Amino acid sequence: MFQSFFPKPRLFFTSALIWTALAATIWYGGGDHWGHYLGLGVATPADGDVVGIDYFLTPTFLWFCIYYFIAVGLFGGAWRLFSSSPWQLWSVFGSAFIIFTTFFDVEVSVAINNWRRPFFDDVQNALSGKAVVQAVDLYRLIWQFAEIALCAMFLFVVTRFLVSHWIFRWRTAMNDFYMAHWQKLRKTEGAAQRVQEDTMRFASVMEGLGISLVGSVMTLVAFLPLLWGLSKYVTSLPLVGEIPAPLVTAAIVWSVLGTLLLALVGIKLPGLEFHNQRVEAAYRKELVYGEDHAERADPVTMRELFGFVRQNYFRLYWHYTYFNVFRGLYLQADNVFAMAILIPTIAAGSTIGFTFGVLQQVLNAFGQVSGSFQYLVNAWTTIIELLSIYKRLRAFEASVSLQQG
Repeated sequence: MFQSFFPKPRLFFTSALIWTALAATIWYGGGDHWGHYLGLGVATPADGDVVGIDYFLTPTFLWFCIYYFIAVGLFGGAWRLFSSSPWQLWSVFGSAFIIFTTFFDVEVSVAINNWRRPFFDDVQNALSGKAVVQAVDLYRLIWQFAEIALCAMFLFVVTRFLVSHWIFRWRTAMNDFYMAHWQKLRKTEGAAQRVQEDTMRFASVMEGLGISLVGSVMTLVAFLPLLWGLSKYVTSLPLVGEIPAPLVTAAIVWSVLGTLLLALVGIKLPGLEFHNQRVEAAYRKELVYGEDHAERADPVTMRELFGFVRQNYFRLYWHYTYFNVFRGLYLQADNVFAMAILIPTIAAGSTIGFTFGVLQQVLNAFGQVSGSFQYLVNAWTTIIELLSIYKRLRAFEASVSLQQG
């Protein structure tokens, strides 16, 4: 699966993590201010509060884009010299570019979050009569939102197009690898299904799951500092009172509890999904033999094989029933959790400067952070499917005695 597409997978992913950690350390250790040496201007904390499309033209944002591509160029160039691979353009540089477009999409969400405060504060002032708000000011803010939304739409289309091609290249690499060793693999039960169906399903599941994971990580990097800063408006939380960084703490604790809960109640599902594919494959295989041999696929044998299929499906239905009960309860509670913990702050809003615009920013940032931490909660059923496919392909590849790179 990985050896076919990535150069020396174990070493590649290890080096990618180390290089990412090093690049991040340099950036947060002062490298974020080096942009002025290129004439981009001096980065300031106010860059993060710019409203509208100008957010993407701040010195901090422009320098990060340049810094990112320098880091990717050095890493990809080193791997091109160290280990040449026919798919390296897609597996290394394609991956890096998709990560960048995903990061850009997250920054669009940050720009929209910056826009929320002035817009909803103006709405509050206009409705309450506390200040004179001109219609032209609201129209101007609506236009700024439209600019950001158009940028988001363009990024969504570009990212999906690139991801679709990237995933199909990975499927092609797996297909070529299996076909090169077909004489060994063909003796494995369900070999044709593994090559055609499982590689297709692996690619399609990875398309959605991989982008969601990258997006969740990028969202945490972007929104955790924002949520930390917004915590200054929150005086206390229900039941626990005053704690450091209350919004960040609440988001982490709530998300971890949900993840652990669903991991516990869904612990049997991956094994059942894997076994389901085995009994389905055995039933299908006997049907295929029955097409060419009259003595095969007799009613007694087929009834027994279908009985195994029925038994496993009924077990799956039962386990998914209580899994979905717990998942549904948690997700419904999640819809009101943020508002519930903000009730003491809302009640004291007039004395601490907690405006309607700030409330909108807090709710959006909290939802982004908790949603990212809830990646496993939201994607658990898809992860179960991926694990079952991974198990089948690993068992399939065991027929070829090759060292993994």
